[in-house]
Amino acid sequence: MAAAVPPPLPSAAPITLPEPTPPGHTLFTRIRLATIDDVPNIHKLIHQKAVFEGLSHLCQATADSLAATLFPPNPPSPFASFTIFLLELSTSPFSPTQNPHFTPLIKSLHLDLPIDDPEWETFRSNANDSNGDVTVGGFVLFFPNYSTFIAKPGFYIEDMFLRECYRRKGLGKRLLSAVAVQAAKMGYGRVEWAAPEGNVNAFEFFEQMGAKILPEWKICRLTGEALQAYAHVNL
Repeated sequence: MAAAVPPPLPSAAPITLPEPTPPGHTLFTRIRLATIDDVPNIHKLIHQKAVFEGLSHLCQATADSLAATLFPPNPPSPFASFTIFLLELSTSPFSPTQNPHFTPLIKSLHLDLPIDDPEWETFRSNANDSNGDVTVGGFVLFFPNYSTFIAKPGFYIEDMFLRECYRRKGLGKRLLSAVAVQAAKMGYGRVEWAAPEGNVNAFEFFEQMGAKILPEWKICRLTGEALQAYAHVNL
């Protein structure tokens, strides 16, 4: 009689490995419309920009004057006048929020090392949903203009600034791109801005974004006493 065949060995249970943890550090970013509650942080950013450019002696803006001019009573709709996008950063994910004029742009930033931000508390966000874990890293201010040649409105970027610890991480490109995306959505014909001569790195950055540099144009400006003199001109 043939020997009985032994039963098959039990198969090994499948081994489930844990999901790999992304290396480095994740920082969560949001670009949203500024409100009057953001004026204190906007004022501090403008002051830092003036110091960075060596023009603090020309900076006359105060928190009160910014609130009165950027967010007057019965203000026009966003994008119809002066508009500010704020860049915010958090160590926790942002919750999706709705805005009838602009849906905040949320994206995560993966870094090899966490960013050392000694001014995190100084620039703590005043947004209602910040939960104390959100800081303001920069801003871009723009307003509508018009091109008679193409018969379309556009946006002119007056100012953009990132705090030092958040530079060279693609965040400036995100702020500029946010303005360009909004202009394209609204059917506008162009977005333009001015940059100081001699800033080679800035011009290379703008050209990489697809911007054309127009060396044949110079900015002409009436301001201060020269402008005030026109208050008494009889036309």
